[in-house]
Amino acid sequence: MTRTASRLERIEPFWVMECAKAADVIARSPACDPAHGGTPMIYLNIGEPDFTATPAVQRAAQAAIAAGRTQYTHATGLPALRERIAAWYGTRFGVEVDPARIVITAGASAALQLVTLALFEPGDEVLMPDPSYPCNRHFVSAAGATPRLLPAGAGARFQLDAASVAAAWGPATRGVLLASPSNPTGTSIAADEMAAIVQAVRARGGVTIVDEIYLGLSYEEAFGHSALALGDDVISINSFSKYFGMTGWRLGWMVLPPDLVAPIEKLAQNLYICASSVAQHAALACFEPESLQAYEQRRAEFRRRRGFIVPALRQIGLDVPVEPDGAFYVWFDCSRYLAPETLRVSPAAGRGAALGRPGVGASPSPSASSWDFCFDMMDRAHVALTPGRDFGPAQAERFVRLSFASSMAQLETACERLARALR
Repeated sequence: MTRTASRLERIEPFWVMECAKAADVIARSPACDPAHGGTPMIYLNIGEPDFTATPAVQRAAQAAIAAGRTQYTHATGLPALRERIAAWYGTRFGVEVDPARIVITAGASAALQLVTLALFEPGDEVLMPDPSYPCNRHFVSAAGATPRLLPAGAGARFQLDAASVAAAWGPATRGVLLASPSNPTGTSIAADEMAAIVQAVRARGGVTIVDEIYLGLSYEEAFGHSALALGDDVISINSFSKYFGMTGWRLGWMVLPPDLVAPIEKLAQNLYICASSVAQHAALACFEPESLQAYEQRRAEFRRRRGFIVPALRQIGLDVPVEPDGAFYVWFDCSRYLAPETLRVSPAAGRGAALGRPGVGASPSPSASSWDFCFDMMDRAHVALTPGRDFGPAQAERFVRLSFASSMAQLETACERLARALR
């Protein structure tokens, strides 16, 4: 056996992807094959928009390749792209951002890797909400620091507040890592509460990092604000994947305090040189009027889907304690259907074991849980969902994430199937 680094012991599997593998196995079975009278799998488990790059962005990519604009860029990114992002902050959010504070990265994931490596080290502790996106805490762990998850319930919109941050702060605490809007809940932190959190962290000499990759997909005016308005010391992570529909292009950015740009640039130069030059040239077209109009039309469509899916789930008996105000996720409580007499162990368990993936298809505890629920719905309703296991232990047994990034027709069919299976 090859010896691996001990840091891997602190990184859990990405259960979303493990469940997706199991869904694909079921999807290839005769039960999902229309030629055999089956019904195809509907995937509501992956957070990927069903919209792709706009035509203007595609044309810009083709033009860049044709013109041979494929060389390395500066590690901080194309100056023109940094300027357009800065201008977008001004027109969309009313925030003035110096382009020199913007660093273009290979997706938001690279941005989080860079900032956690630059700021945290063994012995440091970073406060995060439970539930939260699992990769964010794993970036902290990979840097050698400790992510400390603070349970956040429906009363707090599944987000941290200033009081909980102040109460949890200890000698080892280095800062907070938030997400607004959040994956998996689709909920945001209100402007006054965000200001209070930033002030609480600032008063203790810590750092505030806010994952804002879904900020463009805010549906309520009360929540569609950037934490960058609260001062130059706030670090914002963003991406071209969600609002701009460029998931596979692997392009993101971050806005940094001025004194952190040079250290981050040094890390980026050594770790990956620069983000894809073709993707950067293409992304310039994201800010053309044609593209911006398309993004707003898509945002309206996501909002329409939210207006359907939330009451539809509640009618089935899948409680949504807090309506999402952004992103394209619903965080629902399936506990009504977790009684042993109504939830059987899914036959998918055997398939998971056959694939050699420890834990897939098996409940993480002796009692029925959202894990069992999701495998049962994959097997009986042919609807793929994401169990709460990925997002933190506090509510993992009860909650499920559903992505409404699929078409309205698929959402309607999925709800019909879920209702039928749960009856």
